[in-house]
Amino acid sequence: MIEPRPDAPPAWRHLGLRVDACGIAGVAQVRGPASFSLDRDVALSTAPCGGLGWFGPELLRARRGGARQVAVFDRADVDATATAITIRLADAAGGVALEQHIALGEGGCFTFSARLTNAGTTPLELDWLASVLLPLPGSSAGLVSWRGRHNAELVEVREPMPQQAWRRESRRGLTGHGGPPGVFVLDEGATRHAGLVHALQLAWSGDAALAVERDDEGLWTLAAGAVLQPGEVVLQPGEAWTAPPALVAVSGHGRNGASAQFHAALRRIVCWPDGTMRPRPVHLNSWEACYFDHDAPRIAALADAAAAIGIERLVLDDGWFRGRNDDTAGLGDWTADPTKYPAGLGPLARHITALGMEFGLWVEPEMVNPDSDLYRAHPDWALALDGRPRPTARNQLVLDLSREDVRDYLFAALDALLHDLPIAYLKWDHNRDLAPAGGARQVEGAYALFARLRAAHPAVEIEACAGGGGRSDAGIAAYVHRFWTSDNIDAASRVEIQRGFIAFLPPEMMGAHVGASPAHATGRGQSMAFRAAVALPGHFGVELDPRAMPEADRAELADWIAFYKAWRHVLHPGEVWLGEGADGLVWQAQGGRDDFLLFAIRTAPPLDRRPQPLTLPFLAGAGPCHVQLLRIAGGEGGHAATHAPIVGTMTDAPLVYDGSWLAHAGLPLPSLKAESVAIYRITTWGHA
Repeated sequence: MIEPRPDAPPAWRHLGLRVDACGIAGVAQVRGPASFSLDRDVALSTAPCGGLGWFGPELLRARRGGARQVAVFDRADVDATATAITIRLADAAGGVALEQHIALGEGGCFTFSARLTNAGTTPLELDWLASVLLPLPGSSAGLVSWRGRHNAELVEVREPMPQQAWRRESRRGLTGHGGPPGVFVLDEGATRHAGLVHALQLAWSGDAALAVERDDEGLWTLAAGAVLQPGEVVLQPGEAWTAPPALVAVSGHGRNGASAQFHAALRRIVCWPDGTMRPRPVHLNSWEACYFDHDAPRIAALADAAAAIGIERLVLDDGWFRGRNDDTAGLGDWTADPTKYPAGLGPLARHITALGMEFGLWVEPEMVNPDSDLYRAHPDWALALDGRPRPTARNQLVLDLSREDVRDYLFAALDALLHDLPIAYLKWDHNRDLAPAGGARQVEGAYALFARLRAAHPAVEIEACAGGGGRSDAGIAAYVHRFWTSDNIDAASRVEIQRGFIAFLPPEMMGAHVGASPAHATGRGQSMAFRAAVALPGHFGVELDPRAMPEADRAELADWIAFYKAWRHVLHPGEVWLGEGADGLVWQAQGGRDDFLLFAIRTAPPLDRRPQPLTLPFLAGAGPCHVQLLRIAGGEGGHAATHAPIVGTMTDAPLVYDGSWLAHAGLPLPSLKAESVAIYRITTWGHA
């Protein structure tokens, strides 16, 4: 809740659960004098700026003629509807205008945005414009954020509220392997399932800063915005710059409630072909099946094997274009390699589609190898500092997407591929950090290229990949339909990586594959059943060569593919609940409240003699529920697991439990070994 003021930005009064504001006193009446304070009280507003009495974090920092521009917004207009607020602020003397917008979406998530206009007569240099700066209650108790690296994305970090300040800032030019720029703020006693949670994620794919700072009045503030390079945004008279949107969830139902709000917001952002998400097709990506070592006959044989086990899409990964036998050459030259594919990709693509599968293709448009015809012709197109070294990563440089001529070239190259070939899907990769930085203009250039390509080819789906999960965020979600979650496909590692992903982004956008055993990233081996069960909750795929598998494994994989197809309508795009059980077990449920699948997942061996019942708090009040154990995946080998008699009964037919029992007393579990998953179907009474 904000309080409009005619001669100042609106004051923040409340950001929390819905309240009845009837009869409340104004901010001037409830804030009494405080010791060692200015005579004129300065309360937290929607646009706090320093210099004249506000000593906390600033929404705006700018310079004019090299000197600090102190914004004094002395005119404020507020327009409000049931679901949106628009705030227009003006500093006539300073020549600055700011428009802030707050929209409440279906599902309860707020979207905040800010747009700054230079209303003066000289250039305005913008150093910082927060997308949003919010109050947090004094009862806030802790922060949940995520850090990560390549092959180890989304490591959850829990910390107490800072007594001074907490900051997360990325400087790599893209989102990073710690996941979206976001944070969850937990109130006293908040859990996965209950309590007050404030959560924020910035819809931005570049450098970003999040900050939580304690105020000496006993509250905290939360700010988020894009990090701008010095001198990067200089607004000429009349020009404007828009900060990226910030998604803000306020949940009284714990972390799961906040994630549900994020999922609802993301589902409004994603632009599906024909406007509606179709069932997420099972696809096979060729990378770990053959890496660079492929040609037309090998991929055709891979497609035959894939179709035979029920795969619906084949994606040809890196190595298909001219001069590409390893990662040292070819990026930028987007035509088929004449040695590997002497007739081009057309015959292969038609062979794949004749098998009833879609054809997908890997590209990395934003990159260039120094050993490429493109770089030899246009070395000035790469991001570089004059007279300084050009550091490579994976033997590649980054193209400057702020340049229109670069974007025109890339669009023409991709447009030609999509016109010439029956491509239904692009895996769009980004395999290095930016050094030197490209800044916000680089991100905006990438968005412009995505948008232009989507407009020209609206039926094509796109996957965002950046060394795995290095660019998974709400900003790029407007242009893509899937994220590659991690290059680490080890199923035990993937459990926590995928739970971190689902905190912010919906599961139907989460690329989750059955990889080889031993896993290429870790060297650990896991059963086919465990690998498949861990991949099931996401957009299910395969990252191995079915031809190299024993017949029994191939048949088992085909069975899991059929299982996924039978249940994907339940898994996507419903609700998601995450939780923890006793003795190191974790669980997640996906689907509608009247019909969903429950995954009870154990990665490490149990320490307790018998499994404890699994409580499912979200079922309190659900009434009678049918519960059936569909499968126990994994845990093969060694001594056979022994189960309570009820496990067999629940496997043969559904048992009826009241939701209150499942919420508070718990569901009886089988004895799960390390690396195993029990999969249940739970329906409300009468649904089945």
